[in-house]
Amino acid sequence: MPNRRFADGEVVMGRWPGSVLYYEVQVTSYDDVSHIYTVKYKDGTELALKESDIRSQSSFKNRKSHSSSSSPSRRSSSRSQSRSPGRPAKGRRRSSSQSREHKDDRKKIIEETNLALLVLFCLSKLNENNTPRYNGEPESMERNDTSFVILEQKSKPDLETGRGLEPYSLRPRKEEKKKEIYLEKNIFETIKKNEKASVKPKELEFGGRFGTFVLILFLPATVFYLLLMCKQDDPSLMNFPTLPTLESLWDARTFGIFLLWFFLQALFYLLPIGKVVEGLPLSNGRKLQYQINGFYAFVLTAAVIGTLLYFQFELHYLYDHFMQFAVSAAVFSLGLSIYLYIRSLRAHEEDLAPGGNSGYLIYDFFTGHELNPRIGSFDLKYFCELRPGLIGWVVINLVMLFAEMKIHNRSMPSLPMILVNGFQLLYVVDALWNEEAVLTTMDITHDGFGFMLAFGDLVWVPFVYSLQAFYLVGHPTAISWPAAAAITVLNCIGYYVFRSANSQKNNFRRNPADPKLAYLKFIPTATGKGLLVTGWWGFVRHPNYLGDIIMALAWSLPCGFNHILPYFYVIYFICLLVHREARDEHHCKQKYGLAWERYCQRVPYRIFPYIY
Repeated sequence: MPNRRFADGEVVMGRWPGSVLYYEVQVTSYDDVSHIYTVKYKDGTELALKESDIRSQSSFKNRKSHSSSSSPSRRSSSRSQSRSPGRPAKGRRRSSSQSREHKDDRKKIIEETNLALLVLFCLSKLNENNTPRYNGEPESMERNDTSFVILEQKSKPDLETGRGLEPYSLRPRKEEKKKEIYLEKNIFETIKKNEKASVKPKELEFGGRFGTFVLILFLPATVFYLLLMCKQDDPSLMNFPTLPTLESLWDARTFGIFLLWFFLQALFYLLPIGKVVEGLPLSNGRKLQYQINGFYAFVLTAAVIGTLLYFQFELHYLYDHFMQFAVSAAVFSLGLSIYLYIRSLRAHEEDLAPGGNSGYLIYDFFTGHELNPRIGSFDLKYFCELRPGLIGWVVINLVMLFAEMKIHNRSMPSLPMILVNGFQLLYVVDALWNEEAVLTTMDITHDGFGFMLAFGDLVWVPFVYSLQAFYLVGHPTAISWPAAAAITVLNCIGYYVFRSANSQKNNFRRNPADPKLAYLKFIPTATGKGLLVTGWWGFVRHPNYLGDIIMALAWSLPCGFNHILPYFYVIYFICLLVHREARDEHHCKQKYGLAWERYCQRVPYRIFPYIY
């Protein structure tokens, strides 16, 4: 087993993949199995390099001193000796061999320097079309055309001579225009290789293997605890509910109805209605296609529910067997997660999720091993993200509204129940109407489809998010009209922040050059994307999370203040979003490097302005 050559923390010269340019980098880690070094560039970019692509700083100093010590006269003498006809045959053979080696080496260097030359070409084009800013200039950047910055520069370079570029070039050469097409192809291939240079995650989230194992048990237990508490007359935290028998938690008919619901939504998803759009590029450059018909599925579901009500179908059955439906959904999500993990073992490496390829069974099972599992054109993750659970949430709320009227002999639902149903209906309809926006979320672009998302989409969303409506059935609350108006205004404020922030982000991601977004300023990054520093995203780093929390509070206030149980959703949502914010911070710091640090200086507050 070869010994490790460079230590962690050592500053060395790292070769930029696909070129002969060497940068000053710092070794951060070493993989004993693959013998790959992880190095960090000055701008914060991290790449995985082989040992052959890393050199000590002293080798560059020696190269420089050696070249400077050779005088022109000595080089001339060497050339004259190699051409002298009086030299022995052995010397002539050596000269011929060196000539061939030099020719092969020159050919290799010409191929390797393609990437470096294209950098100069891109910079020159950027200089012609725009007014790029370099380190040291003001951060208030105006809009540029979509471009990317690969090399960090401390001063504005001379694009004619190439002077001013920081990296070391072993053998610089003149630019050849006839190779521009070839160079352009090579640079994008290199960028794609660098993005997936390290497939396995360096850090495990959610507490690692032990933490994910605990969560697999804790999440279902939390759902059942909350539902049992809502059934009690006194749902205080100190009054622990009586545990039901295992036989009472399972009902075959209930499980059959859940399966019918799931496959009905799958049928609506497969209908050839709505538009087909492409998602964001994957690591291999491929774009998946998605059927955008979630709102049509919601309308068809409403028609089905209306038909059942017209024929006086008893929807109260769902309320009476609410716990059994939750158990059925949990069992189904567990079975689906097992299927997803088994099929992911045969998936190609480029189809695996960046954060779910740790090599640990429990961890990958929880976070999701495969990024976009599909059966033909049926995308399992995308379908579960918005359809069965989200639409089911609205159906459950409606059932709770009818259950309240039946149990309390009311001709009209209570004002708190109307507010809860109305607020949450708006949230779901907005998500389905803007279905295309979910394609840019972390759930779709980064997280794999495993137990975390399967349980969250099919169990947590419909049965925990409907907690306020379920609580009001057994614990009616009265509120005044002025209080209802104030709560409505609060919800509208939260919705406005949430929707406008998300729309701003999604429109910018889709088309940064859109003239409608010309007022937005951003910080360019090495990935080619921009970090917004004006608008909502210049106010706080995650304004959509702020809108979510405000709406969650408005959903809980109609339940009054007799018990803390209805506010579990607010507490959970704050904890969830703080955790997501921490994940986003870590992910963005690794992805954008120095640009992210500059963004954080411009936008210091994360979720709550002037607080956090």
